[in-house]
Amino acid sequence: MEILKVSSKSNPNLVAGALAGVINEKKEAELQAIGAGAVNQAVKAIAISRGFLAPMGIELVCTPSFSEVTIKNEIRTAIRLVVTVK
Repeated sequence: MEILKVSSKSNPNLVAGALAGVINEKKEAELQAIGAGAVNQAVKAIAISRGFLAPMGIELVCTPSFSEVTIKNEIRTAIRLVVTVK
């Protein structure tokens, strides 16, 4: 599955475009965000992406979960947002 890493500085419109492209191609994608700001940008991107895909008859479903990632030898908890086609 394609993993799109989102930070608090990510542009939600650009992430939404990338997400829409992956959904069109593979029918599923994963967004990974660490921190409240990053989660905010990721959720905005999913909402924007729904607007891109809805006219084509593609409806999205988002399933959130937790994930542990290692960054600079430190374990961090990330929010994992799996986006699939309904």
